[in-house]
Amino acid sequence: MRGDNLLLMSELLANYTSLHVGGPANKFIRVSSESELVEAIKAADSAGDEVLIIGGGSNVLISDAGFNGTVIQVETKGNSFHIDACSGGMITVASGENWDEFVAFMIEKGFAGLESMSGIPGSVGATPIQNIGAYGHEISEVVARVRCWDRKESAYKTFSNSECEFSYRSSIFKSNPGRYVVIEVTFQLRQGEMSLPITYSELANYLKVELGERVLITELRKAVLVLRAAKGMLLDEKDRNSWSAGSFFINPILDAKDAEKLPVSAPRWPQEDGRVKTSAAWLMENSGVKKGETHNGAGISSKHVLALVNTGSASADDILELARRARKAVKDKFGILLEAEVALVGLNL
Repeated sequence: MRGDNLLLMSELLANYTSLHVGGPANKFIRVSSESELVEAIKAADSAGDEVLIIGGGSNVLISDAGFNGTVIQVETKGNSFHIDACSGGMITVASGENWDEFVAFMIEKGFAGLESMSGIPGSVGATPIQNIGAYGHEISEVVARVRCWDRKESAYKTFSNSECEFSYRSSIFKSNPGRYVVIEVTFQLRQGEMSLPITYSELANYLKVELGERVLITELRKAVLVLRAAKGMLLDEKDRNSWSAGSFFINPILDAKDAEKLPVSAPRWPQEDGRVKTSAAWLMENSGVKKGETHNGAGISSKHVLALVNTGSASADDILELARRARKAVKDKFGILLEAEVALVGLNL
């Protein structure tokens, strides 16, 4: 490859994922600039190769057989600011930037809006695809636009917030898998010391405030990091409970009639369209899935039932089998089929 691209053959993908599993890639390319990224995609497309884009590797479970195509690891860096008295800060960030480092940097600079999403692993480019969220807020609240490379049209395309078709853990990018490669994301953030309103009971209770109140953005970030660490949701090479891909399943959104069939104790979060979101973790725990249970080298985190972990010797098949068991338990008990939040490569439930 030309430029500073690093081309590796048969590189083991377990070395690039937070689950520490995944077989070899036929071709593995690291790119550090926008031009290198687009060049690598165009070359792979011209050759007829399948393409897998990875950033931090924190939301993916890759087959033990690996990926028989071109894997492109995005390490692009850089950001730019435009601050306006009316609109606040418009910050454009390269897709390869580390998400939590960016959040910390924005808080340090006095920008609010990202604090509840502190500690989420991965890269900036992945955030709009999954419409990441935590503790009552989602990235869709602060995304102004997303610039992509459209592989189908072989051209750049920029999406405004409304064009991103954001919904719970989804977007136009996720519903068109592989087509759009995120180049950079522009966020519109408010300058200020106070957080967005706290809408999540667990966070409000920890901070000893009422729902709807605001706290200092620095205080809220610290609280979120403490809560995430307690659940094993902060990456730590020394903590096998963090050798995960975060929440493995999405919280189900049910029709109102189906939600009525749930036990009274089941969490319920009414949605604007009349449906009801419930907790995947609650469903798992109340269908007999237990923290700490294992299958070969895979385990249910001892800190959070929704995190499937590699205890040190797991294969992708081990983790998948544990996920299938948990999914079947919930289906048998409640009639609800959980959907994976983790991207499955070469695998299916």
